[in-house]
Amino acid sequence: MEFEILADSNAVANRAADVIAADAREAIGLRGQFDMAVSGGHTPWVMLRALADEDIPWGKIHVFQIDERIAPAGDPDRNLTHLRDTLLEHAPINPEHIHAMPVDSPDPQAAAAKYEQILREVIGNPPILDIAHLGMGPDGHTASLVPGDPVLDVTDRDVAVTGVYMGRKRLTLTFPILNRSRRILWLITGAEKQPMLQRLRNEDTSIPSGRIRRKQALVIADRAAAGA
Repeated sequence: MEFEILADSNAVANRAADVIAADAREAIGLRGQFDMAVSGGHTPWVMLRALADEDIPWGKIHVFQIDERIAPAGDPDRNLTHLRDTLLEHAPINPEHIHAMPVDSPDPQAAAAKYEQILREVIGNPPILDIAHLGMGPDGHTASLVPGDPVLDVTDRDVAVTGVYMGRKRLTLTFPILNRSRRILWLITGAEKQPMLQRLRNEDTSIPSGRIRRKQALVIADRAAAGA
């Protein structure tokens, strides 16, 4: 696991955009396609807006969601709403290459299975993401892999339905697919993340974030999160 500590959240977001763009160019040169999955949050939206200005082969890029709240279309709680605002509205990406989790389905379990099938059809079986971008909560959660949720123990599926967290159930990618990724890109900002960042650095597997594979992982954090 590598660490880069930068001045603030904007510097973190811009550096992450540079990393993604470089990885995209490399992946497309090697395999003809670049597949990334992104999480929600303020810093990631800044990252995606910066990424939209990069000169990369957008027609060969596919974007998936790390997780999504089960909420109506257009709801501000939906990560997809912000993903479209920051990336789709500014980058020349094929709209069909932004693969939304089908949380509008009345059957969440069927929606999870459908999204897993989409991943296989677009990427391959098993699907191996080029980049999984992750954040971390003050409770140590990442994606929608929350302390105490049974979804933490899922080993036979790449997409699962969570319990209620902060008022909503969610669809989330699970540890198996995240840990197959060619690169894990952590963006961690804010002083409230400092204790959990230290636990992540210390390989504390008692928090969900600590169960993410460390090999090929890059943590980009701001000084507030890194502390001393």
